[in-house]
Amino acid sequence: MNNEVAVGRASLEDGVGMGRLAGYLTRFAGLCGLAALLLSASTMTAQLAGENAMFGTAAMAADAPTAKAALGPVIRHIEVEGNQRIERETVLSYMVFHEGSPYNPSEIDSSLKTLFATGLFADIGIRRDGDRLIVSVVENPIINRVAYEGNHAIKEEDLNNEVQLKPRTIYTRAKVQADVTRIIELYRRGGRFAATVEPKVIRLPQNRVDLVFEINEGPKTKIAAIDFLGNKEFSDGDLREIISTSESAWWKFLSSSDNYDPDRLTYDRELLRRFYLSKGYADFRVISAVADLSRDDSSFHITFTVEEGEVYSFGKVTLKTNLEKLNKTDLEELIKTKSGETYNATLIDKSTDALTFAAGAQGYAFAQVRPRVQRNRDKRTIDMTYTVSEGPRVYVERINISGNVRTLDRVIRRQMKLVEGDAFNKVLLDKSEKNIRGLQYFSKVDVSQQPGSAPDKTIVNVAVQEQSTGSLSLSFGFSSVDSAIIGVSLNERNFLGRGLQIGTSVSLSRRQQLVQVHYTDPYFLDRDLVGGVDLFGSETNYQDEASFDSRTKGFGLRFGFPLSDNSRFLTRYQLRLEEIFNVDLSDPNVSEVIKDAVGKETRSVVGYDYYLDNRDDPVTPTAGWDLLFSQDFAGLGGSVRYISSQFLVHAYHQVAEGFVGTQRFDLGYIKGIGEEVRLNDRFFKGGADFRGFKSGGIGPRDLLSDDAVGAEAYAFGTTELSFPNGLPQALGITTSLFMDYGFIGKAYTNPNLVTDVQDKMAPRVSTGISLNWKSPFGPVRLDFAQVLVDEDYDQREAFRFSAGTSF
Repeated sequence: MNNEVAVGRASLEDGVGMGRLAGYLTRFAGLCGLAALLLSASTMTAQLAGENAMFGTAAMAADAPTAKAALGPVIRHIEVEGNQRIERETVLSYMVFHEGSPYNPSEIDSSLKTLFATGLFADIGIRRDGDRLIVSVVENPIINRVAYEGNHAIKEEDLNNEVQLKPRTIYTRAKVQADVTRIIELYRRGGRFAATVEPKVIRLPQNRVDLVFEINEGPKTKIAAIDFLGNKEFSDGDLREIISTSESAWWKFLSSSDNYDPDRLTYDRELLRRFYLSKGYADFRVISAVADLSRDDSSFHITFTVEEGEVYSFGKVTLKTNLEKLNKTDLEELIKTKSGETYNATLIDKSTDALTFAAGAQGYAFAQVRPRVQRNRDKRTIDMTYTVSEGPRVYVERINISGNVRTLDRVIRRQMKLVEGDAFNKVLLDKSEKNIRGLQYFSKVDVSQQPGSAPDKTIVNVAVQEQSTGSLSLSFGFSSVDSAIIGVSLNERNFLGRGLQIGTSVSLSRRQQLVQVHYTDPYFLDRDLVGGVDLFGSETNYQDEASFDSRTKGFGLRFGFPLSDNSRFLTRYQLRLEEIFNVDLSDPNVSEVIKDAVGKETRSVVGYDYYLDNRDDPVTPTAGWDLLFSQDFAGLGGSVRYISSQFLVHAYHQVAEGFVGTQRFDLGYIKGIGEEVRLNDRFFKGGADFRGFKSGGIGPRDLLSDDAVGAEAYAFGTTELSFPNGLPQALGITTSLFMDYGFIGKAYTNPNLVTDVQDKMAPRVSTGISLNWKSPFGPVRLDFAQVLVDEDYDQREAFRFSAGTSF
């Protein structure tokens, strides 16, 4: 090694000494005016620094100002040593100088920084040997595999999606630390604040490493207590029902609401604000929301500090508009904020939406409704002024859809009433949100706007949260007569995320063995058309009700299309082979009506459904109504001829907050065409159709055999009121009182048969209570019924139970 290689601190200190000498000479030259002496001293300093300076990683940073003093000799050759995977040319490409350039300390400093910034190297050194420049590198290893140990709450796939280090990427300590921080944050989001992560590196040949994250998840950090300070009108228990975070309890083992989440805490502040504003507290504010972690990191104690303020009432309520087509009187009737009533911010939002909708329906697509609030603190009243005006013309620039992990974008977009380039219309946007909610593919749908790239453009954001669309349902019924009934059905309403509906039903009960497969494309041929195919086969035991068994098999085709935004028309065709069998013709206890019906029949049926939906919400309606009218015509081929009609309507009305009334009417009638109605085509009602009676337990009955013979007409009604039950909302249990009532009868009996058929078109009435539980395993329903009015030959059922699960 020549004398220039052995460079250390001494040579650098010499350079510093030469710099000081230059400073002394410069001062002397300034005093004496000897410019020539100054030039000579500077030249001498540059030569000495150029001959002695060599650079390492640490030395460059310390003495960069001195190194910039002058340029050195020309570099004829650059060597790279220590590189294994990275080519020499790649290293040179990151350097700011090249062969043939003069030796420049500042450029070497820049090259060092550039090479370190690539993340490819753990260490870099640059030194000069005559006219050669030697670059020594130590490469960062390549990651061969990333593994996780101890993770149970979070899947390895989810962890891989979050960390930035992947197989065949460069290993750096900074990236490892960043991934550790990210993994810990994931566990904290899941309520595990005691989680720790320890990265381990396993060295492999060829400068490769395996990276293992050893995870200690620790227990879930629960919510030990939630307290409120400053609340006077509402108790802590009342406010706990409002927020989404809940205290930990043993029965919440499948819930995440009792895990601490800072984002959820922010949402809780907003929920409290909305609640108080709906109760008249216009000055309400949440002063603070503090979460204190226990010393053992096992639980949080959350404290909300609130300031309620005074209760306000609505004062003067006025409406202003200069739009000619709008009837001011009609608009005033839509305003829900009434003078003298308690202030409610929710009513302001509803009034604004109703006025916007009405203006849009009259052709004002760009109408703006601005509610102005005038607060009178002395009187504790709030005056409201709604101004309806023609807003600026705005067009949809872009529609962004997020959160749909499984559902395809086009499935959501085809529910939108707006597309890119359309004039923005609040009415159509609300309808779009309603349509998306109506799919019932998502647990949450949020449609919002944001300014576009220009003042006349807006961006529509559709954020959804996927939910289970498949269901595995189990049903169970019990009565003193029929013991247990069990059924199983498997359905998927969003197959492959394309909105396709497939399903199969299998009944393994003592009463019925059923196999049914159906397929439905709600957007057949990529148009707003419905197409479907059904295959079915069943064998039903009616021995307890009517002393016969029935067997049916066949297929069906369905085709439908919309008539308007809220109505549809569905046509169908079915070809069925039906048989009544297993009838003891010699048994005198079997009705002659049943014996007369033994045999096989072929039914070729054409039918249609008309459905009209005017509900305010397709999932949880509180207002509006819907109806379904169906008709079937048998006789297009086959051996049976009849016409059957059914009508079903629901009406909803919110009586008070938490109290929703439902009125239901269900009517049916069947008439033979040139012949009498066959036994298999009649209506056998009861069970879920009319609570308090077993399936087939009401209607015409042959008293000689105690067999139900079916009815040709019925008219049922149900009045139901759902109400709060005082249980924590987190349990998901709702209750309702019901009353079922109606008439059923009209069964033809061959006069040549010996029967004692009782067919009284008499009223039946039952009442009871229903409990619905959205359990972690699926929906559960319990019906307790008491019959008030019936006939002696009817068969009762006091209790009915059904349960299911989703996937």
